[in-house]
Amino acid sequence: MSGQCIAVVSGKGGTGKTSLTAGVGTALAQSGKRVLCMDCDIGLRNLDLALGLTDRALMDFSDVALKRCSLESAVVAHPNIRGLYLLTAPVRLHEDIRMSEMKGLLDEVRSRFDYCLIDSGAGLGDAFRLATCAADRAVVVATTDPTSLRDAQRTVMELRDYPNGRLHLVVNRVRRKLLKALSSNIDDAIDAAGLPLLGVIPEDEGIPIALGRCALTVFSRESSAEIACRNIARRLTGERVPLMKLPRR
Repeated sequence: MSGQCIAVVSGKGGTGKTSLTAGVGTALAQSGKRVLCMDCDIGLRNLDLALGLTDRALMDFSDVALKRCSLESAVVAHPNIRGLYLLTAPVRLHEDIRMSEMKGLLDEVRSRFDYCLIDSGAGLGDAFRLATCAADRAVVVATTDPTSLRDAQRTVMELRDYPNGRLHLVVNRVRRKLLKALSSNIDDAIDAAGLPLLGVIPEDEGIPIALGRCALTVFSRESSAEIACRNIARRLTGERVPLMKLPRR
């Protein structure tokens, strides 16, 4: 059975795509899966920071796609989390990568990994098209901010060729008090984006602290964001998991 490639996308920056990719990738690896986290945010790449793998990667996905090196030599294994790997993005593209070359890369990734989470750049540009051109599923990450939800709608329109059941929404950085103050709820976010809900991640003060230490993958096991990421990982593997209750803050 071949693996799955899942594009993690958003219409705007600041939704938490990278932290979601790192958190869910870590949870999948800790459940015994072989997981590749692939950074597709060309130029602004920071997935290595979120995974605590700063400056460990020498080659990037363009080197593999353009046959300058093997996939095996380009991926970086996490030193503390068995089964978790990183394939980083280039600082810039020296030559264009065709969609056919990206498809070839992801076909090889499927043969070697159970899951590949592709952290796309924000917006609907070249990085978005590369991340989504050959993925099996796409997860649109939004916050409850009205501008984020509008951008999520635009993103969904760009992904209309994905079949039913292969396109999902994650609402990130949710605060119960803020939702109440806005007279809003998660149903509004679902209706606005027009997608089935894969998960809700509460605002977690530990995330910026961990990112500052380049160690997002070493949360406390009691972190509400980490619990939410574990639940999303379980849903991706086919489990039926109820949505968690938001912390009272």
